[in-house]
Formats: sequence, structure tokens, C-alpha cells
Amino acid sequence: MRYLIESYGCQLNMAEADAMDAILKGRGLERTEDGEKADVVIINTCSVRKTAENRIWGRLGYYSALKKKHPLKLIVTGCMAERMKDELRKEAPFVDAVIGTNEKAEIPDYIISDSLDHLERYRFLPSYHKDGEWSSYVPIMNGCNNFCSYCIVPYVRGREVSRSVEDVINEVSRLGREGVKEITLLGQNVNSYSSEYNGRHVDFPTLLEIITPYLGSIAFVRFESPHPKDFSDHLISVIAENDRVAKHIHIPMQSGSTRILQLMNRKTTREQFLDLAVRMKERIPGLTLSTDVMVGFPSESEEEYEETLSAMDILGCTEAFMYYFNPREGTKAWSMDGQLDEDVKIKRLERLIAEQLERQKRIKEAMLPFRAMAIVTGRSRDDEDMFLARGEHNDYFVFSSDLPHEAGDIVTISADALSGNTFRGSEYA
Repeated sequence: MRYLIESYGCQLNMAEADAMDAILKGRGLERTEDGEKADVVIINTCSVRKTAENRIWGRLGYYSALKKKHPLKLIVTGCMAERMKDELRKEAPFVDAVIGTNEKAEIPDYIISDSLDHLERYRFLPSYHKDGEWSSYVPIMNGCNNFCSYCIVPYVRGREVSRSVEDVINEVSRLGREGVKEITLLGQNVNSYSSEYNGRHVDFPTLLEIITPYLGSIAFVRFESPHPKDFSDHLISVIAENDRVAKHIHIPMQSGSTRILQLMNRKTTREQFLDLAVRMKERIPGLTLSTDVMVGFPSESEEEYEETLSAMDILGCTEAFMYYFNPREGTKAWSMDGQLDEDVKIKRLERLIAEQLERQKRIKEAMLPFRAMAIVTGRSRDDEDMFLARGEHNDYFVFSSDLPHEAGDIVTISADALSGNTFRGSEYA
């Protein structure tokens, strides 16, 4: 039996797809990338933005036509499946199964036995590693309790559920033994992790301390996404003192205006967020930051938009994920007063992006020249004689070397130039 997995959206979706892939291969099924050769197609959906759902409807149209000439079992799962179960069953009757987020772990059994157990609680799978990859996701929690007014996640992923410390240790240990060089601990609100281990409560910074002796070959530990309200002094200390935790932290700001943050239900103020960023930079040597920023939230004034721009100047991020407010039906912000015109949101986003690109260019140019440890990702697409690598700060390097390298090798690079957003240099012998 041949199967195909199409996965859209967040890193956790990708990790879950890799876990399903490993289980199906382990049961003797064969993966294909060609829908016309597949006996089973799994569409792992996203519901964060309307555009993601529109794309899925397009893919369903394609598979509806394909099924008429090539029999296959079509499964739709993930957040869109959770949010729109009834609509999908009505509008796409050719779909064989609509499976929500809690039951996603049951899909391999469903494919083999055609039966599906209903789960009230999210279940983690044993491993999320993709064979042969030097980098791996390690989900440690699922769901969110925060109910930001613009976010659909709590409604489609459910309440927070933390993976057991024992399971996290087992997966990290296995990855460290298998030569993996980088892991990313995943959760919708990763730093609200909460579990028990050896009779004591374990929070997120304590989990980082517990897994450190088991890292083996793992050079960098990353995590996404933390919530600023749960970013404790203990976590800052662990990041500062633990050499394995990458000193590049993604911490979503969303807005630089306290009033807009309150409307978003972010449970923090502009001053609290910026104070956190300043404390992190003071206590973590060499720290770089990335963030999420939304513009055009309902009733956002021009002055409040300017507050976001000024906050970005203070943060000094080397990268940022920037977007404008996209209303999601079912969230509080969907029906808020003061919805802004599309052209206003687009103009605000364009300026934000332009300023951030200039900002990160200035920051990176000021770093030169420097040396950095990085992990080889392969050959440069533009020059086969050069290698490409990714560093601790999520920065990319194109470098020359007299030595042979393959993906996953750890190298030290002397960087002396910046081309676009990529550093250039040579391997330091």
C-alpha cells in the first residue's frame, strides 16, 4: 500500500506528519509523492489563516477529480478538520474520513484496520524524527489556555497538555545517540510546560536542565513558541548558563501598543514586554531575538501603529515574522468594532517589513567580521563549490572549504561579508 502526506501550517503539524510517516513505514507501507500512485492520501491541514483553508479546498477539488479515475482513500486531518468537520463532510462527501487533532495519532491504525477510536485527550507519539535528518522537532506540549482574541488555536488544538518528562528524555536520548545535531522543542505556549518527574513538579526551565545530560551529539537546543507572560527569571538563567541552548530566542510581541495588547488578550503590556527583552539581553551574552508582529488589528490607530514601529527599534530583532490581522471566524476579534480597510493594513505591513529588513541588515553588518560554529545543510544552490550552513542565531552562511562536508557536519566559519541576508566566508581551520 502506498501513501502520500500533504502537510500545511505550523511546525507541530510538520512534526506530526513526520511521526505518522515513520509509523506507516514501520508497518510496511510505502511513501509516494505522486497522488496518482497513492492508495491513501492524508491532508494535514492548518486553520490559522483563511488563505490556508482556501488552499485546502483547492487541493480537495484536485483529489475529487483524481478519485474518479484512480481509487484512493482520502483523509483530511488537522486544525481545519477539527474546526470544520460538519462542513467538510457536507461539502466534500468524497472525503473518506475527517479526523480532528486529538485523533491524529490514530490515523496509522485507521489506514490499516479502517477503525478509529475517539480520543478525548491529545496523545503524543513516540518519535517525531524524520529519518536521515540532522535536525528534529520534539513536541513537548499541545494546545493553549490563553485565548488571544485573534487566535483559533485553543478552539482547534484544545487545552494545554504536556508530554511526560520520561517521554521527552527518551526521545532526546535517542536523537542524541543517532547523531542529530539540533532539536526544537515545540508547543503552542512552550514555556507553560508543566509535568511531574520523580515526585516533583517540572516547569519548562527545569525540563531544559533535566534533558541536558541526555543530549549526546545535539549541539543546539531551540524552542518555539514561548509566551512573554510565562518567561521567568529561571528560564533566562538557564538560557544564559546552558551552552547547548541556542542564544537566539523567538518571543512573540504582536503589538507595541498596550491598548492593542489588551484587546488581543496578550496578558502583558508594552512596558512589560520591552523590559523582558532588555533583561534578556543584559543577562544572556550574545543574545539575538526574533518576534511575531501583527498590524491592522481592529481599532489600531496610526499612533498605536507607530508604537509598534518604535518597539521594533528597541527590540533590534535579527528576524521577524510580520503579517496583518486576518479575522478568523469563531474568535473574539472576528466581530470586534473598528475593523480596518484592507489597503490600510497592507500599507502598514509594507512599511513594517521595509524597516525591519533595513534594521536586520544594519545589525548583521555590524557583527562583521566574526567566527561562528554552524551546521552544514548542504551545497550552495548558486555555487556548487560553496557550502551552506546554519548557525546558532538562525543565520545562514555560504562558505568555502578545502575539506569535504555533508549535511550535519559541524564547522567553524570566519564570516567577512553579508550578501542579502546571508553571511559569506570560509571555514576556519
